[in-house]
Formats: sequence, structure tokens, C-alpha cells
Amino acid sequence: MNVTTETFGDCMVVHAPQDMGREQADRLENFLHTVERIQIVLDIDDVEQIDSAGLTALVNAQENLRALGGDLKISTDSAVNRKILEITRLDQQLEVFDSVIDAVKSFR
Repeated sequence: MNVTTETFGDCMVVHAPQDMGREQADRLENFLHTVERIQIVLDIDDVEQIDSAGLTALVNAQENLRALGGDLKISTDSAVNRKILEITRLDQQLEVFDSVIDAVKSFR
């Protein structure tokens, strides 16, 4: 999986793929499980399709990172992606920010 990342101190920003179906979601979850950083911001601005496997991958990644003393935070300014998180109530479990910068700052 070719994932674009950026590092800001102890925080890593991961830009999610456009398709978050089962195959890509599994790959993303495995990738997040192998990175050395435990403070992760997942940017889902460019995600055009996310299904239940993609949403499950987000929850699993957050649980894995929290077990290590870290956390997963979501960044998106996409109204559609925010609505999906709201409908599934994942916005109550995952911290969601309008910008990558705000999400990264929240770790300080």
C-alpha cells in the first residue's frame, strides 16, 4: 500500500486512500499497526468511499494505538465524511478535526 505520510514531532499524519473498502481498509489498518509513532492523525479529506470495513479499521486502529499509550484522531473538512462519522456515531468515539493542523496541535 502506497500511503502518503508526514511527520510533525511525535505525531504522524497519514493521508487515507480514496477507497476505504475492505481491501484498502485492511491494508491501512495493518500499516497503522506497524508504524513507529503512536500519535496518528488520519486525514480522510480525499476519501470518496468508505464502508463498514473502513469504519471498523478506524476503530481497531484507535484501540491498538490507545493500548500503546497513543491515539488516533481524524481530520476532514468533507461534509460527506463528517456525516458518515455522525450517522455511525463514530464522531463520539473518535476525535474529529476540521484540519490536519488542529488535529496535530491537539496532541500537545
